[in-house]
Amino acid sequence: MADGYDVIVIGSGPGGYVTAIRAAQLGLKTAIVEREHMGGICLNWGCIPTKALLRSSEIYSHFNHAKDFGLSADKVGFDISAVVKRSRAVSVQLNQGIGFLMKKNKIDVIWGEASIPKAGEVKVSKPKKKAMEPQPPAPKNTLGEGTYKAKHIIVATGARPRALPGMEPDGELIWTYFEAMVPKDMPKSLIVVGSGAIGIEFASFYRSLGAEVTVVEVLPQILPVEDAEIAAHVRKRLEKQGMTIHTEAKVTKVDKKSGGVTATVEMKGGKTQTISADRMISAVGVVGNIENLGLEDLGVKTERGCVVIDEFGRTNVKGVYAIGDVAGPPMLAHKAEHEGVVCVEAIAGKNPHAMDKLKIPGCTYCQPQVASVGLTEAKAKEAGREIKVGRFPFIGNGKAIALGEPDGLVKTIFDAKTGELLGAHMVGAEVTELIQGFVVAMNCETTEEELIHAVFPHPTISETMHESVLDAYDRVIHV
Repeated sequence: MADGYDVIVIGSGPGGYVTAIRAAQLGLKTAIVEREHMGGICLNWGCIPTKALLRSSEIYSHFNHAKDFGLSADKVGFDISAVVKRSRAVSVQLNQGIGFLMKKNKIDVIWGEASIPKAGEVKVSKPKKKAMEPQPPAPKNTLGEGTYKAKHIIVATGARPRALPGMEPDGELIWTYFEAMVPKDMPKSLIVVGSGAIGIEFASFYRSLGAEVTVVEVLPQILPVEDAEIAAHVRKRLEKQGMTIHTEAKVTKVDKKSGGVTATVEMKGGKTQTISADRMISAVGVVGNIENLGLEDLGVKTERGCVVIDEFGRTNVKGVYAIGDVAGPPMLAHKAEHEGVVCVEAIAGKNPHAMDKLKIPGCTYCQPQVASVGLTEAKAKEAGREIKVGRFPFIGNGKAIALGEPDGLVKTIFDAKTGELLGAHMVGAEVTELIQGFVVAMNCETTEEELIHAVFPHPTISETMHESVLDAYDRVIHV
């Protein structure tokens, strides 16, 4: 383009494509560069396909408890290839939808691998990275290799699985989430290293389908970013399902043999144990995709594998920005989307509010589901806050009992002096949908008074949220 663009976004994941759409809405001439698949990792190999897999395992689990509901389901089984096929079909459908959104918003799609030789310029070359599987054809009317000019360049290249020395994934015996999403055969046993959201979701998926699952976590609790009380509840539920969990433990050696792996695990106290399984999943975090972009030559500051930005996505180099996973934690799709909107609105001179990372919800879609926002009880105390804490168990909720989901807990944390809602933490059925109520409350700076006076519909699981607030102020009704 002789005249160049106002904005070029590098990467079409949730952060990238949402940023491009918002830029176009603001009247900015916009292009987006993608080297592999529209929608990025989240849509193709992360958030969306994993939820499709987990839905299959959830339904299978319900079938196996049919008699608890007065029903019969004989010879219940599954076809892992069909489960995977459905998951991939969901991703393809949404992948094509992103192409439609680009066309609708008149955003140019540039197909290839991008680098930034200098501020204001993006060079696009043939992709070096081979796709995990055959991809849908590039959207019609896409642009290709060449050099493109832009006043503002936004890096939204996401992240990839972190590899630990001695435990490097090989795609056969040691998996990342990529291979775990498309197993050729169902493993009978599995070692999951790391108990963050990714590790626990895959542990839950495979355990629900009958695999013997062992989780190894180096920290004292699983789901380390969650409130300790909630994490303990999840652990108890997973162990009741037959999962083996080792915390304060680390894998010191992995031996691979035909058809399986044997891990040497150093337990708390220094004793070692060997654990054998068909496969191992390495889920020890992710690292930003900052390489081969030319950032180092440009002088863009990076730290711990991520681009350093200010509250509006600006790097230390004028005209170069970064958003999403590549710009650091929390590495969540919805954080990337909002971060991108804030960034491009600042570029357009709209004076947006900077994102408050304490108000970003986190969700884990295992069985049981986990969701949270704001400070944990421990973090609130560390910050020197005087707090009131409310709790309400699902066993006191009529809808949860009727659904056959009586095991759950809602925990709310308030500032004792002002009534400010500091944090909310939930475990149980559909809490990933319920958490948004607390997110809205926190963004509206709601106090306990408004939440107590709000009328919650009956019968719903959401009533547990209300009761938790009431409990913090010694007004709980149903326990």
